[in-house]
Amino acid sequence: MPGIDTGHTAWLLVSSALVLLMTPGLALFYGGMSRSKSVLNMLMMVFATIGLVSLLWVLYGYSLSFTGDSFNGLIGTFDAAGLRGLIHHLPDGGVPELAFVAFQLMFAIITPALISGAFAERMKFSAMVLFYGLWSILVYSPIAHWVWGGGWLFDKGVLDFAGGTVVHINAGVAA
Repeated sequence: MPGIDTGHTAWLLVSSALVLLMTPGLALFYGGMSRSKSVLNMLMMVFATIGLVSLLWVLYGYSLSFTGDSFNGLIGTFDAAGLRGLIHHLPDGGVPELAFVAFQLMFAIITPALISGAFAERMKFSAMVLFYGLWSILVYSPIAHWVWGGGWLFDKGVLDFAGGTVVHINAGVAA
């Protein structure tokens, strides 16, 4: 069994950290565009995204996006729900799968955070939490599967290196 590729793993984790740092930056950016009385609400909306989406990603999102046999190219399975079986999994590339899970989680976090700019000062916090929870599972996970997880768009040769489809188009349409 090949060992861990330390260079690729380190770069993936550094990239994950950089994307995670973009989320508070986005919160500050959107807060700066809000009225002064709404800045704290905007910051709270974006930071709550980190916790909520992280929990959903671990429980269901990663599994629906990247594991199991695809259901007609539309959605993955619950084979790795709760990250079951991924602790010691080392794919052929030498990068531990949990590092890949963390990397993809950062994109799952920043996508709904991008949406929050569209409803700044227009949506209650509780409604935002409900929307993000449902949207992450019902919209983000299937689209991530279509493009990155071996779904129907992946089979047609669609390439999305920087998240233009999964992150930006998806967030723009949802906003």
